[in-house]
Amino acid sequence: RIMTGAPMPAGCDTVVPQENTQREGDSVTFAANAVSRSANRRRKGEDLAKGRAALRAGRVLRASDIGLLASLGIVDVDVKQRLRVAYFSTGDELRTPGSPLDAGCIYDSNRYTLGAMLKRLDVEAIDLGMVRDEPAALAATLKAAAQSADVVLTSGGVSVGDADFTRTQLQTLGDVEFWSLAMRPGRPLAFGRIWSGGQPGAGHAALLFGLPGNPVATMVTFYQIVRPALLAMAGAAPQPVPLIPARCEIPIKKRPGRTEFQRGVAVRDGDGHWRVAPTGSQSSGALSTMSEANCFIVLAHEAASLDAGDTVDIMLFDGLV
Repeated sequence: RIMTGAPMPAGCDTVVPQENTQREGDSVTFAANAVSRSANRRRKGEDLAKGRAALRAGRVLRASDIGLLASLGIVDVDVKQRLRVAYFSTGDELRTPGSPLDAGCIYDSNRYTLGAMLKRLDVEAIDLGMVRDEPAALAATLKAAAQSADVVLTSGGVSVGDADFTRTQLQTLGDVEFWSLAMRPGRPLAFGRIWSGGQPGAGHAALLFGLPGNPVATMVTFYQIVRPALLAMAGAAPQPVPLIPARCEIPIKKRPGRTEFQRGVAVRDGDGHWRVAPTGSQSSGALSTMSEANCFIVLAHEAASLDAGDTVDIMLFDGLV
């Protein structure tokens, strides 16, 4: 008789489960067809052969990976330090959800959306709250963020309005790589580097992503631009989200010249083919249609309007959002 996990006795090569036997005194009777040569054995090295890599660099550790390391008796492994990401919203019109809403004001949704998206990435998220449209206040917050974080995310203030101070302060406190992208939603997006000392080269440096203020544009630019950048900075291997062809159920309006990420609902029919339709308004401020969606409908830079029945590419939220 042998217990689960015990070494095989010399001269034996097969194990029969006890429930397939009948024991009477010192005699054991096997059920018909119960014995199969080499059955119920775990051979040495069958899980992980000698010389084979257990886990490769760039992998985001999952529960099964932790268990694998423990099964190999490995106590310590080298990992990347968690990224520190500071984020805040800008705007005199913003109010905290739950507080009274004055005329001409809106609740700050972007900061809560950013916090939730960052949580999915397992970074050290630093919430710096809301910052008024005042150059001095914004400069102080940006310098503090650059001191405490590796990456700084802002929402609002990167367009061309008189109160869009983020753009001005980024020019003062650091270097600017670009101000806008040919995408919709999310055209006004600033990227560069800022220094805690208030000028290039002074103090601790942090990358800055100045995201648009419109809620859906904030989410789209995060998923398409910021998320892959953060994963790369964290040392993760590239994990591109696949584009899946789908049949468009209704016409879609589009002008050539920008890559568009429209919100859609995709379903798979009995033949395994995908069908998709936009979720109503594609305004960059319509969060409800983002909440209803389960995919992005990705329309290429050169694409024009589409008819029902045309094939489009979709990017499913599963694994992304």
